[in-house]
Amino acid sequence: MRNTFLLTLLGASLALGGCATTPPSNTGNICSIFDQKNGWYNDAKDANAKWGTPIHVMMAIIKQESHFRHDAQPARKKILWVIPGKRPSSAYGYPQALDGTWAAYKKDTNSFFADRDDFADSVDFVGWYTDNSQRKLGISKWDAYNQYLAYHEGQGGYARGSYHKKGWLKTVAKKVDSTARTYGAQLRQCRG
Repeated sequence: MRNTFLLTLLGASLALGGCATTPPSNTGNICSIFDQKNGWYNDAKDANAKWGTPIHVMMAIIKQESHFRHDAQPARKKILWVIPGKRPSSAYGYPQALDGTWAAYKKDTNSFFADRDDFADSVDFVGWYTDNSQRKLGISKWDAYNQYLAYHEGQGGYARGSYHKKGWLKTVAKKVDSTARTYGAQLRQCRG
């Protein structure tokens, strides 16, 4: 009887823990995301107020990077097609931020306890990054296409034009731009 109770309690706590970190069920609708994820709208609104990047642009970047999975990471390379090897980069969390870029964000913003698997910290990071891209590269914060290219390639890579030879990346950036436009239109309808 006691073992059954403990197993039930363990199962319930695992289920509740899993619910807290699952991605939104409808990532194609920003209203649905904010309805389902309590507090995310306020987190995005705070980042918008702090950095000036539109909510729909930040959310489109996060959607592309992690599909709103808090623990997203690049797939491990396979050794002999079976054995899991190293990951191709240190990208992690909602923003898929690299270790070095995340460390720079934490230092620059005095956010020493920020985590990439925390949505509030992640959306703030995207706001910070896009703000830097505007200041360093002159990319409008409303320009989701070029902001995403700079986000993916790094500001140095973008300045060198590294994306010019990556047709696949331009296609992805167009997708991010399209998502941002859709989210922007939806957000105007669901704000009330």
